[in-house]
Amino acid sequence: VGPADDPTALWQADAMARGLADGARDLGLAVTDAHVRFHPAAGGPFGPVPVVVAAGVLDDVAARTPMGFAFEGDAVALLGETRAELSGSAWAEAIHDHLGGRPPTPNPAAERALASVLGAAARRRLLTSAHDLADGGLALALVEACRRHGLGASLQLPGGDPTVALFSESPARVLVSLSGEHYAAFAELCTEHGIPLARLGEVVDSGELEVVGRFRLGVSSGTGGAASSRAPARR
Repeated sequence: VGPADDPTALWQADAMARGLADGARDLGLAVTDAHVRFHPAAGGPFGPVPVVVAAGVLDDVAARTPMGFAFEGDAVALLGETRAELSGSAWAEAIHDHLGGRPPTPNPAAERALASVLGAAARRRLLTSAHDLADGGLALALVEACRRHGLGASLQLPGGDPTVALFSESPARVLVSLSGEHYAAFAELCTEHGIPLARLGEVVDSGELEVVGRFRLGVSSGTGGAASSRAPARR
């Protein structure tokens, strides 16, 4: 945060610490260490930048869920509720050069339920990929998922404002892909935990991301701009 003699910076540090503590408590996480750094506001005031590092144990590394689309024909689906939360988003900064407004509202209960679904799906080998919807929302997650192995996707957005659907950064959401044979079991798992599930389309071997009726974008190059990395064999 800003300089230590600035009352606003002191308030920001206190509010940030209380917010992180509340979140850790609600999610059942232990905080093992924390510190705050104050910096002179060279060039003017700036906002606090919290950095959180979380560690966990993966009992079976073979059960991990990759981040990128890997198999042509897989269903592509969105988990969680998308709300009109564009303030503080990458879209607001890139398109309107604006940083402000009310940021997306955390929902610890939804986060816990989503984690339970993803953990159970990983153990049952239901998913072929899962990608967070943080910075950039659904739009950036789709591009990154396609570029991982140079595959494309053909999708339709859910109803409502397409800008919200593509760029909202509402928390407790994940983009997934999975084989059609596992879709019913996965949908049942989502229903069991109260997680909204919307099927968007499917993975295609075109090297293009197409949102039907909206746009088509070439995404064939793989990680780092080199040739697409080798896709794993379907288990």
